[in-house]
Amino acid sequence: MKECNQCGKCCIAYADGGLSATPEEIESWQVFEPGIARYVVDGQIWMDPATGQQLDHCPWLEVLPRESEASPARYGCRIYHHRPQDCRQYPVTVADMVRDGCEMIEAVDLQSPKGAQLRLDRLMAESRPPIS
Repeated sequence: MKECNQCGKCCIAYADGGLSATPEEIESWQVFEPGIARYVVDGQIWMDPATGQQLDHCPWLEVLPRESEASPARYGCRIYHHRPQDCRQYPVTVADMVRDGCEMIEAVDLQSPKGAQLRLDRLMAESRPPIS
């Protein structure tokens, strides 16, 4: 399994209504990050502040400068340190990665999905809540 190369596929795939935020995250944004809170309507995230309609893309996703003209597009998150848990915890399973075309997955991971899941779990350990 490779490190994340910032391909943006996960952000692009889920930013149009496929993500949620906890009430605690929303409350924190309202108090400390009102710019983020503007994009929350009735507990739903990434809504157009002007119309209240679901955006078709994440308002915080930005295209990063290319290292060269031949380099693939890379993406960054302007609210990385304040992003919702849904974003922090992705990907959860190797199946998620395969379904979404995640570029972290390698052919060897597909030959041993259980081993790949263990590697993924180790890689994501700091982003996920502890198992109780």
